[in-house]
Order: sequence, then C-alpha cells, then structure tokens
Amino acid sequence: MRLIAILFALAAAVGSAPGQETAPAGAIAIHGAPALPASFDHLPYANPDAPKGGRLNLAYLGAFDSLNPYNVKALSTAQGLVGNVYQSLMARSADEPFTLYGLIAQSIETDDARDRVVFRLDPRAHFSDGAKIVAADVLFTFNLLKTKGLPSQRAAYALVRSADAPDEETVRFDLAGADDRELPLILALMPVLSRAHTDAAHFEDQTLAIPLGAGPYKVAEVVPGQRLTLERDPNYWGRDLPINRGLYNFDEIRIDYFRDASAMFEAFKAGLVDFRLEDNPTRWRDGYDFPAARDGRILRMSAPYGLPKGISGFAFNTRRSIFADVRAREGLATMFDFEWINANLYAGVYRRSKSFFDDSELSAAGRPASARERALLAPFPGAVRDDILEGRWAPPVSDGTGRDRALARKALALLDQAGYRLRGGALVDGRGRPLDFEILVKDRQEERLALAYSASLARIGVAANVRLVDDVQFQRRRSRFDFDMMIGSWIASPSPGNEQRNRWSSAAAAMEGSYNICGVASPAIDAMIATIVAASGRDDFVAAARALDRLLLSGFYIVPLFYAPNQWVAYSAELGHPDKTPLFGVTLEAWWRKRR
Repeated sequence: MRLIAILFALAAAVGSAPGQETAPAGAIAIHGAPALPASFDHLPYANPDAPKGGRLNLAYLGAFDSLNPYNVKALSTAQGLVGNVYQSLMARSADEPFTLYGLIAQSIETDDARDRVVFRLDPRAHFSDGAKIVAADVLFTFNLLKTKGLPSQRAAYALVRSADAPDEETVRFDLAGADDRELPLILALMPVLSRAHTDAAHFEDQTLAIPLGAGPYKVAEVVPGQRLTLERDPNYWGRDLPINRGLYNFDEIRIDYFRDASAMFEAFKAGLVDFRLEDNPTRWRDGYDFPAARDGRILRMSAPYGLPKGISGFAFNTRRSIFADVRAREGLATMFDFEWINANLYAGVYRRSKSFFDDSELSAAGRPASARERALLAPFPGAVRDDILEGRWAPPVSDGTGRDRALARKALALLDQAGYRLRGGALVDGRGRPLDFEILVKDRQEERLALAYSASLARIGVAANVRLVDDVQFQRRRSRFDFDMMIGSWIASPSPGNEQRNRWSSAAAAMEGSYNICGVASPAIDAMIATIVAASGRDDFVAAARALDRLLLSGFYIVPLFYAPNQWVAYSAELGHPDKTPLFGVTLEAWWRKRR
C-alpha cells in the first residue's frame, strides 16, 4: 500500500510539473480562462441574425502606396486589408482584454510554462483561390515575417527557438528560453500568407499587386492612392465559424481616400460616406447641423468603451542633442497650456492625459507604488522620480489665461538646470546656440495644435517651427526618425505586452521603422517590458505595467496631450449595429446595412 501511495504521489507531481502539455483548446487567454465556453455560438457583440448585403462606404485621410501591410517600406498601406483579406491563425475577441479563438487554426496547445505551442489547422481552411491552407504556408509566413516583416514581428518571432510541421495540418513552435507568456498569442495572431502566391524575394518592396488571402473579402478594384474596393468572397471557407457569425455583413466595402479633411467631411454630409469616427470636438458640437443630420438620415452616438485611454503627445526625438536632458524635456513640456487650449480650441470636452494607461488599473497616476512595484524598480535606483513613485505627480495646471507666468517661471528654471539661459529674448545654451526645433505635423488639426504650443514656447524664447507635410512624407520621416518633434499616439491595450518592445525598448530605438519614435533606450524600461510579458499572474502583470508607466512618466519623453472619454460616432441611418459596444469600442465588422 505504501508503494502504491508513493507511485500516486509521483504521478501527481509529474502531472503538475511546469512544462506539462495541456489538451488542445479552441481558445487561449493571456491571463486566466477565456470568457466564452467551447460551445459558444457567436461573439457577445455580434448579431447572428444580421442581414447580409449592400455596400459600406468608408473614407480615410491621406493616400496609400502599397497593398502589403506587413513590410517596413510600405509607408502608407491601404486600409481594410487586415482582417478582411488577410486573416490570422486565431482571432481576437474585442470584448476581452486579450483572448483568442480558433480561426485558421481550430485549436492551440501549449504547456504551463508556455515554452512550446502547437497549432492544428482547420482542414476546411483555404485561400481565396481555393488552395488548401497547410502547415507549409504557416512556416513560410513565419520565416518570411521573421526576416522581412514589421519590426514588431521580427522582434517577437526572433524569440522562437525552432518551428516545424509534423504533418500538413500541424505547426509546432519551440519557445524555450523566451520567458514570454504572450508569445503563443503573438504567434496565433500571425497572418497566413500563400507560399505559392507571395513574392518572397521582393516582399520588402512597395507593391500594388492584388493580394491573395484567406479572409471573407477579395480586392476587387484598386485606384492607386485614391480608392480600394473589396467584395465578398462567396466561397469564404470560415463564414459559418462561431467567431465569424454575425460579422462581415456587407457584400462590398468601398474605401475612398481624401487629401483634405474638409473635403472628406463634405463627402460624409452628402451621403457618399456611411460611417465616421469624429475626432474634432468643435465639429462634433457645432458641425452636424446640416440637412441629412436634421432629418435623421445621419445619426450620432457617443459610445463608451472600456479600454485604457492610452496617450497622445508631442514626441521628443531624444536622438537629437537638444532633447538629451530630461530637465529640458520637462521644461518644454511645462509650457503646454492644456487649460487654455482645451477651452479655446476644443470646447472643453477633453481630459488631460496623466498616464500611459489612463482610466485603468494599469495606470500609476494617483497611486503610490506597491511593494511589488518597488521590488521591480529596486535594481534601478533613481529611474523613477520620488513624486511619481509616490503617486503625487500630475501634469501642470495653468490659470487658463494662455499667459500663466508661474508655469513660465517653472519652465525656465528647469531649462536653466539643463544649461539654457535667456539672452536677447532667445533661450540659448552655453555656447550661445538658440534652442530651436521643428514640429512635424501631417494635417491641419495637428498644425493648429502645434501652432498653439509653439506660441507658448515663444514666450520663453524657444523657437518651434511648425511644418506641415503630406501623409507619405510624414510616414517616411517618422520611420527614419528624421524629425525633431512630432505628434504620436500610443493606443493602450488592457493587456500590454510585446508591442511595448516596439514602442519603448532599446533595441527598437535603433530599428528603422519601429514605433520607438522618441529613441527611448533604458535598461529599466527594457526590464519592465520583459517582466510584463513573462508575468504569469494578474497581480504581477499589473505591478509591472504600473512600474513601466512610472518609468515612462519619469523620462518625460513626450508632452502629454488629452483624450475624449467616449468615441464620437456619426453614421448613416441605413446602417444597423448591435446594442452592445464591446470593450474595444465600436466594431464595424459587426455592423450591417438594413434591408429596405
């Protein structure tokens, strides 16, 4: 009996050991369990009875020079391809922080340590030309994107030790040593490209060749830089999957590009565009008094969403010597007069950003650091300022006059510490060189904001020249870090992970095309990102995210701007939408055109 008991104990120990395989599952969550049962019929924000048919007319500002959304040289890729034409191994639910459900891969299998992952492909899955999707296509895509894909893809896929295909419906990745619990999910979001149709040799080049994907739509028309039309694939293999039921309801999606924001709005007013996410508060308040809105052909809603609000800001390119000193950056940031700008330019509707994860449990704003956070930050003394560590810091508040002398004095004191002095009305360094720089903007709205900021800086002798360029030139200069200052936006996920490497890691700072536009290179930040992606429990994850927030705030890498608490949506009354708005906000693939 004692021997039997010992054997049972050993069996139990082996069964709970790290690295044990779990059974294949149709879903995976970054932390905890997926919200939906294996037998779910449709996503909670989709209407399974939504009518199919009709055309959706969309508009975007700018132009496009490529139909490949996965390479660096595509300065401006046509919108609407990812998800509609290209689809991934698994699909994300917009109503959960980070949970994926089966799509091209009908199941995922991993272990407790998440140092290996196996995908089993749906045997029904095929490309739009009818060719079956097999494991060789997945391996082809992985190897191609690992060497020629986006910086975020290259960085993540480089962590994979090996990949192989035991059979044509199974793909296996060895992740040992990566110490990255998010990596199986990142791999699950990998698009699947056709090895027979993709030009691997010229993959990095801009291309307007019609792509072949495995999604519900095919590209029907391309007018370079002006228009893209997608049409439903009647032979789409995945139309009856639970993850797709009630989604992709339009027969056709037409996307027109406009060089001018006013012209794009006029097209919406005239009924040529069906849907608009409004980002101009003055227009939202005063600009919808036109016939179609008055008689009910155009409807509006202010849609709440549960995501962390992320952050937008004037980004300092710290690769420039004038922005190398954190005290200079803080001084320049102090001169952004949010109270005056919000009242005079935006009708007072915005809230000032105070965190990189605003309005969420991941935000450090107003919270003293926990014992967990302090332990994470202990190897990096001085990396977080005391007031930020204690949760006391907030962006400066002006008197709203546009000429707050107290803020100007504070800014000058900080710049004085960084070696700048006022001389003849100009702020100069120790060698007499004036503090001047260029603010790069891509549209009139950014220009208006930048000019207001520039006027405030001029009060303390700083010359900030605002330069408006077209979208293509803007993207080219951004990807090459060829700017002094520009406006950047960092959308926040409720489950930040590998994307933080592309935004803030030392490796990304030197990688052309990455979104580390500020040039952040900090061992402490690198360590916090690594801790976030390796966190196995929610408490450790939240502590690491807050610690990262404190490090970024302490670095004053951007001048924080503001955010709207809700999404402002205007749309044609001919469109229908589900009653539920998911966590991630309005999800257009769940909308439909009403039957007449």
